[in-house]
Amino acid sequence: MNKNLLFFRLVLKNWKNFANADVEVQNRLFLVGPNAAGKSNFLDVFRFLRDLASSGGGFQESIGRRGGVTAIRCLAARRDSDVEIRVELKDPDGKTHWEYEISFNQDKQGPPLVGKEKVLRNEELVLVRPNDEDRNDPARLTQTYLEQVNVNQKFRELATFFLSIRYLHIVPQLIREPDRSVGRLNDPYGGDFLEQVAKTPDKNRKARLRRIKGALRIAVPQLQEIELWRDARGTPHLRGKYQHWRPQGAWQTEERFSDGTLRLMGLLWAAMEGEGPLLLEEPELSLHPEIVRVLPQMFARVQRLTGRQVFVSTHSPDLLQDEGIGVDEVLLFFPEAEGTRVIPANSHSEILDLLKGGLSLADIVIPKTRPEKVEQLSLFGDR
Repeated sequence: MNKNLLFFRLVLKNWKNFANADVEVQNRLFLVGPNAAGKSNFLDVFRFLRDLASSGGGFQESIGRRGGVTAIRCLAARRDSDVEIRVELKDPDGKTHWEYEISFNQDKQGPPLVGKEKVLRNEELVLVRPNDEDRNDPARLTQTYLEQVNVNQKFRELATFFLSIRYLHIVPQLIREPDRSVGRLNDPYGGDFLEQVAKTPDKNRKARLRRIKGALRIAVPQLQEIELWRDARGTPHLRGKYQHWRPQGAWQTEERFSDGTLRLMGLLWAAMEGEGPLLLEEPELSLHPEIVRVLPQMFARVQRLTGRQVFVSTHSPDLLQDEGIGVDEVLLFFPEAEGTRVIPANSHSEILDLLKGGLSLADIVIPKTRPEKVEQLSLFGDR
C-alpha cells in the first residue's frame, strides 16, 4: 500500500475563515498573509482529516476538539450553512487519482451529522452517503466511513495516508517541562517530543541525533554532542555537551537549551520523521535570519529524499528571499468581510510583472499582505 500520496487540490466551503476557497496544492506551499487571515485554519483542514482517520479521534471527537460545528462554520455562512471539505490526491506517478469529500452540520439539539461523504478512485464512485442504511438508521451519520475499519477497506489507502499527516508548532516551554507530556500523543506543540525521541528504536534514534548534531553545530557552534538521557525517575531528556573552559566540556539538558535550539531541533526531527505531509507553523520563530534563509532549501531536500509535501505558514521576509521558491508555491491570504480570499501568487499579474522587473517574492508579497494602517500601531500609548 502506497502511503506517499500527494494532495493536489483543496476545496472549502464555510470552513472557518473561508466561505469559499478552491486552490491547487503544490508539493511545497508557503502561506503568506496578515495575522488572523486564516493561515493556521487552512493548515487545520489537513489536521482535521488526520483526526478523522485516527484511533481515539473520529468525526465527533474531531469536531469537539474544535469547539463544535458553530465554532468551525464561517461567520459569512448564511442559508447554506453546511461545512464542506473536498480534497483531491494522486500517487507520485499520477496513475491513481483519489477524491474525498465530506460535508457536515449540526442542529441545536443533536450531535454533528455527516451530510455527505463521497469517495472516488480514478473517477469511479467508491462510496456515497447518505446511503439506504443511513436513511434507515440516521444515527449512523454520527460517524464517517473513513474512521471505521470494518467499512473503509476499499479506500483504506486514504485513511492510512491521512494518518501520516504531521503538524508541528513547537512550544519550547512544553519541552522543558517533561511532566506536562504525560498522556500526550502526537502533540502538535511538542509536549510529547521527548517521548517521541525516546520511543524511536535505538539505532534510528542515534542516527537521527547524529544528523541533528551535525546541523545544530552550524547554528550552535559550541555544541559538541547530543544524546538521549534518562533521569533517576526514568524521565527522558535531551542533553548536549557544550564547549567549556573545562577540558571535558559541560553537559546541559533541554531545560537550559535556548528557544531557537529547541525549535530547530524539533524541526529537524520532524523533517526526518515519516513520509506524509509536514505542516509547519511559522518555523522562523526564535531563529537567526541567516538560518531562516536556508530553511526552504532544507525543505526542498527533505522532499527529494522522502517525497513528502511541506506546507509552511510564515511572516518572514528572510524565508521568502530564497530564489528557489516558485511563484506557484506561494498562497496569499486576504481577509475580507465575506471571508478570506486565497490567491495563488502566480495568478496575480502585478506580482508576475514585478518579478520580471527583478524584485524578490519577499519584496513583493510581504507588503501586499501587510495590515492596512499598520503604522498607526506606533502611536499606541499616546494620550
